[in-house]
Amino acid sequence: MEISALTRSVVKRNHALICPDGHVNSVIPGWTNCTVHVLINEQMGARLCQTLITLNPESIVSGKTAASQIFFYVIEGHCTANGTVLFAGQYIYFPPGEEYQIVQASTGAQLLTFHKVYEPLDGYSTPGILFGDSAKIPGPAFLGDPALRLQVLLPEDLSFDMAVNIFTYDPGGHLPFVETHIMEHGLLYLQGQGVYMLDHQWYPVKKGDAIWMAPYCQQWFTAMGKEPAVYIYYKNVNRFPTAI
Repeated sequence: MEISALTRSVVKRNHALICPDGHVNSVIPGWTNCTVHVLINEQMGARLCQTLITLNPESIVSGKTAASQIFFYVIEGHCTANGTVLFAGQYIYFPPGEEYQIVQASTGAQLLTFHKVYEPLDGYSTPGILFGDSAKIPGPAFLGDPALRLQVLLPEDLSFDMAVNIFTYDPGGHLPFVETHIMEHGLLYLQGQGVYMLDHQWYPVKKGDAIWMAPYCQQWFTAMGKEPAVYIYYKNVNRFPTAI
């Protein structure tokens, strides 16, 4: 029998690795007959929320966005979001002040969510509801390396203050340098495995793992194994970096 105290999960001052063996269900008002794992939250020091929702045909995920925007991504199965059927790899973005309802899910369907307080920008309108399909998003080589491919899921214009991207690494592919930057990240591994360096600590990671990176947490990743490593991630963008 495996010792129940063993886990790869860690929670540090400026980063966290949350593995499936430690998931605990949360009760969320309006989200019924489903399992919700809150993977990243402001109580750990983050400025975003990231959840993983497992659905069934009786599930209802409904509410109205307030100060925050919400991005839903279908990991597995299918569901109906505001009347539109979404399959694996498809997604929907809700800006602040919008009602949402997700129903008619397949058994075991999974949704990933990213939540962020929206920061208005003078001269730009708040975005509207947006549907998308990652299969239709191009994945050009990242910084000229064909072993790394980056898909940008939300429009790259200043009305958006968050980005959600999918990063694919062929086996042996790795970031070309150690990144040190102001942007915060929340991510989930969709496929594969590898080793992630966070604040000069090294972590084996694989499908199902979630990672939080605070601003200026130094990071680097390399893919290992026999299949590509793929993760979807959030970052804050397009706003002035200081209130000073």
